[in-house]
This record gives sequence, structure tokens and C-alpha cells, in this order.
Amino acid sequence: MGALSGSFIARAQTDADNNLVQAQEPLATLQVQCGGTMPGVIAIPELHALVAKAQAAQLRLARTVTAYNGEEIITAWVEAAPSGKNDGCCFIGVVNWQAEAVPADTDAAQLARKQDIDQSAAELTLRLDAKQCILSVESEARDLADITARMRQSRGKPWTDLVTLPGSTHTQPLHWRLLDGAECTVEGSDRVWSVSLVPLGQPEPGSRGFDLYLVADRPLVDRRKTSKTVEPATMHSIGRDLSPVLRQPIARIIANAETIRAKMAGPLAEEYSNYAADIAAAGQHLMGLIEDLSDLEVVESESFVTAPDQIDLVDVARRAVGILAVRAQEKDIELRAPDADQKAPATAEFRRVLQILLNIMTNAIRYSPDGSPVDIVAVPTRFGARIMISDQGPGLSAEQQAVIFEKFERLGRSGDGGSGLGLYISRRIARAMGGDLTVESAPDEGARFILDLPASR
Repeated sequence: MGALSGSFIARAQTDADNNLVQAQEPLATLQVQCGGTMPGVIAIPELHALVAKAQAAQLRLARTVTAYNGEEIITAWVEAAPSGKNDGCCFIGVVNWQAEAVPADTDAAQLARKQDIDQSAAELTLRLDAKQCILSVESEARDLADITARMRQSRGKPWTDLVTLPGSTHTQPLHWRLLDGAECTVEGSDRVWSVSLVPLGQPEPGSRGFDLYLVADRPLVDRRKTSKTVEPATMHSIGRDLSPVLRQPIARIIANAETIRAKMAGPLAEEYSNYAADIAAAGQHLMGLIEDLSDLEVVESESFVTAPDQIDLVDVARRAVGILAVRAQEKDIELRAPDADQKAPATAEFRRVLQILLNIMTNAIRYSPDGSPVDIVAVPTRFGARIMISDQGPGLSAEQQAVIFEKFERLGRSGDGGSGLGLYISRRIARAMGGDLTVESAPDEGARFILDLPASR
């Protein structure tokens, strides 16, 4: 069994199917201990990969191979070389062999492993400051869309204000050790969520803030599997391929910039704190653009449909007002929501209607003068339900109204943080639900955006 020259403590040979046909001790015993047979397919994963690579490249290769035999960790330096006869066979030589006891599983190792698992399983991730106030949030879970939007509009507030901690009567926020591992419920989700808090900073844990992960008690059941809401698998685009790749690093940039801005990493000159705030704002703008491009891909798909349900436009409007309350307060703008006892039933997808209203109200806040009101009125109509959002902004000319719902149309504005896609996407969604989105306006007289939706069944 030779072909490999040199001094080896064990030799072996494989066939073209990566079967270990001959092996000397201790390699033969390790093959059996790893669940294989002699002869049989190589059962040592790293050795299998080394042999396959050597066969594919037709080169002599060497590397360290590690395996667990059930009692010890085996580490060996192994060489693999093709037979040179084009028969797919490979010769193996083991240069050295070390067996070590499995290290004791320390509390620190167990904690690190738990944190890794929680991070992988989390459906909502928060970066908090040292007082457990929200710096950034990231989630794509459908039943967390409402709370995610609220948290994005509630930066600087304790995260515990936005969830329910059953049975908790202590003053919020609780000490982080009491919250780590606690269960909470979230409005809009019927799942129970487990809290994992990872303190940042030394020597005092949490001095530089926290990473918070919400892990659900069960997967979300998708009751819309029969609706074709995604594009064909052959489609390659920003929404499907690039967006998931970019979200996490951009969210991390935003979180780190907010950490620097809040001076949690230590004293910092004011101009650098302002610079970090600019980085965070730019990151938020980029994240918004990615979300718009992702939505654009979905709504322009020929197979795009929504998941209609029975909703109340008054309820959706009041939720949107609650989400945007902080942003409106920054400009001293009053969002006048419909009364809670009013009703405007309709047939539409709740999440999509909320998306449309948030877009329109955000624009109203952005372009309205400080201290002015924004009126939201929802009423039933003969054919369904209607909601009207009126602001006292600069208004729109007839020419502007004709193009405002077009793709990438920003009416000549620059530097306002918009992508020019929000209204285009909103109208596409409204029409996909059997409704429509229109505008009434005149220069210097504000604008009124009107969303019409089909009647409740």
C-alpha cells in the first residue's frame, strides 16, 4: 500500500467513489468509530473533503484533519495524493497523530453557545444603549411589522415600553439580568417571545449598551401559501438577492454609529458625535432605499397579489399615527387621528394598508410647516371605505399631480431623504387590493391623499 513516499505512521487507499478500501491502524479504527465501515465510504468528514479535493485537482495535498471518536478529539496531519493512473484512486499517509480529552464545557462556553443560537434564531434584533433605550432595530417577521415600525420611530425610548412583560410589576426598565430569558408578548403577534439580552462593555457589563434578540416559541404559520406573492426562482434582483445581504451590515453600521453618537464608548468631542449622527442618518436612508427597491421588485412582479382580510381603516390609521407620533412631535405637528369609536370596514391586507398610510403620513410630516396639523379622516363609502390624509404643505400644481405617482419621481426635491418610490409602490399596492390612491391639491393649499378600498365582505 505504498505510492506515497515518506515516513508515515499509517497508510490508506481509496477508490474512485471515495471508499476507504485499505487502511492501517489507527486510521482504520477511527473510520469505524466515526460511523463508517471497512471497506466503506470515508466517514471522517475532513479526510473525505481532503481526498475529494486531491482527486479533483489531481494534486498532492496535505492538511490537518480533526475528528471526534466519541471519547477524544483526534488531530492528525494527513497527506493525500492521486494514484497517477487516472483511475480515481487516492493514497493517504498519516504523518502524526494526537489524541486529546474533550475540554470541559465551562459556563462561559455554554453562555456563548446560547447567545450564538439566540442570535441565529432571532426574528427581531435591537441595539440598546446603557439605559436600554432603542438605538436601532432590524426584523423581517411579518407579524412584527407593526412593532418594528414603532421601534424605528421610538429611538431613545426604553424598549420595554413597546412590549408586554406578563406578570411584571416592577418599574421599567428592569435590570437587564431580570429581563434576560424573560418572556414577552407583542401587539400584532400571537406568538410568545423569549428575550435574550447580551451586555456590551467591560468591566461593567452593559456599560456600552446591549444587543437584544427576540426568539419566538414557534415558527410563523404562513396562511398565504396559496397566493403567489413571490417572483419566479429564476429572477435575480436586488430584492431577493442583494437586500438580505445588505440589511445586516447596514443595520450594524447604524447601531455602531448610534453607539458613538450617544458617547457610550467614552467621551467624544461634539463634532465627532455629530459626524456619527450623520453616518447613522445616512445608514437609515440607505436602509430605506433598499427596502423600497425590495418592495419595487415585489409589486412589479406579474404574479404579485395581496392577502385580503377584513380590516377597519380607522384602526389602521390610529396605529399609523401611534407609530409616527415621535417624528411628528419633533416638528410640533399634530396628527389628528379618527375617533376610536368610528368604523370604516374594508377588505384589504392590513400590513400593506399600514405601509401605504405610513408612507403618506411620513411625507405629510416631512413637507408640512412646523406647528401645522395633519388631518386623517376615515369613512365608509357606497363602494367600500375611504381614508383621506390632508396636510398644509406647499401643495402641488396640476403638472406635479400628473407625475407624482411615477417611479423615482421626486418633483425636483433633493436632499430630503426620499427615494421617489414610495408613492409609486403605494399606488401599485392599492390597485392590487382592488382600490386606488389619488391626490387632490393646489399650489400653496396643501395636499389631500385619498386611499379607496373595497367594501368589507
